Amino acid sequence: MGLIVIGLSLTGYLAISIVPQMLVSMSKAAPATKVSLASSYVLGAKMVAEADGVDACVVNVFVLDSSGKGVMGKSVILEGLSGVKALNSKTNADGKVTFELTSTTEGQFPMTALVEGVALPKQVTVTFRNSKI
Repeated sequence: MGLIVIGLSLTGYLAISIVPQMLVSMSKAAPATKVSLASSYVLGAKMVAEADGVDACVVNVFVLDSSGKGVMGKSVILEGLSGVKALNSKTNADGKVTFELTSTTEGQFPMTALVEGVALPKQVTVTFRNSKI
């Protein structure tokens, strides 16, 4: 609720202004910029795929600060298997990068995410099989 102030200006015109009871300053929080390796993580969205070079496993990497906020604009690569395709090479506003992995070789492959060249301590393992399960 505001207070209405009516007054006469120096030029003789009637001036009306509304003054809020309480002034509230709102600003957008500063974006997170410092990566916390302990808070960041690798999450498999699809962990098993056919070893046909087409079917893909999907791995998401979340790069976070110490308070759990996503860190935007960080370069991320995923190591452990050839055929890794980054759907976006830098983290988005949520700190997320998504990778699709294909293979013609059957097996289990531990994947390590590197953020700006530094490995995250948590890994994820993807599996490729000759017959889809």
